[in-house]
Amino acid sequence: MIKGLTRAGAGDAGSLKQFAELAARHGFGAVDASGGELRQWAEEAGLDAALDALDAIGVRIGSIGLPVEWRESEEQFRAGLPKLAQDAEIAAQFGVTACCTYILPSTDDNAARFMAVATRRLRTCAQLLGAYGISLGLEFVGPHHLRTRWANPFIWSMEDTLEWIAAIGEPNVGLLLDAYHWYTTGADEAAIAKLRPEQITHVHLNDAKAVPVEEALDNDRLYPGEGVIDLGTFLRTLHRIGYKGVVAQEILTPEPPRESAETLIARSAEGFRKAYAAAGLA
Repeated sequence: MIKGLTRAGAGDAGSLKQFAELAARHGFGAVDASGGELRQWAEEAGLDAALDALDAIGVRIGSIGLPVEWRESEEQFRAGLPKLAQDAEIAAQFGVTACCTYILPSTDDNAARFMAVATRRLRTCAQLLGAYGISLGLEFVGPHHLRTRWANPFIWSMEDTLEWIAAIGEPNVGLLLDAYHWYTTGADEAAIAKLRPEQITHVHLNDAKAVPVEEALDNDRLYPGEGVIDLGTFLRTLHRIGYKGVVAQEILTPEPPRESAETLIARSAEGFRKAYAAAGLA
């Protein structure tokens, strides 16, 4: 499994190249990015030079975010499809094979209609991404406070998300499995053990405060190894089923961290060391 970073929890890490250099300096092998960041780097430095730089740094791009607004109006959704095509094209040129989005656990829309519309839209996104060899990762969101944040409950468990993926019906759709959401939905080792590695598009690593699980807030996370999530079991089970993709830190906090990116990424590296050691992994 490849240790990776997102910008959430990394502070002001500068340009994508600078971010990659910082990541590599602390033992990470991947960074997540946006399609816009990839395009900017390729336009400013030239695609070949950007690819050579990543190769020299020893870091890959773990995933990009889905740029399409699939939760709102049909007009907004369709307006975003050209950008998705552009992002998929540049991502494929950088060797990226994952594009991810999250599923909020409640909605102000009628839940049945929302699911019907969202299924069609995400299928369209998956088909477009598939043409570029990219998988779509869907992240279920577990914190209890978001289940009643909007009027109608939607889906928030791994099992329900897997059923939705089956309904979308495209072979390149899988899970973005986040340790925080695994924890806040009460999932266990068995939930991961029953997965096939190809069902997992991407993984997020983080930790939770020592509060009742029902009170764990989505935007109040800890760095790996600093909280109560059994990350040893989480990582060990992923390794056991044969997952070989990126495990990327994602730390959402109420306020942006004030420490330097160097300090924060060093803290992250120590957290990964603890979590991987607990899993019996190097």
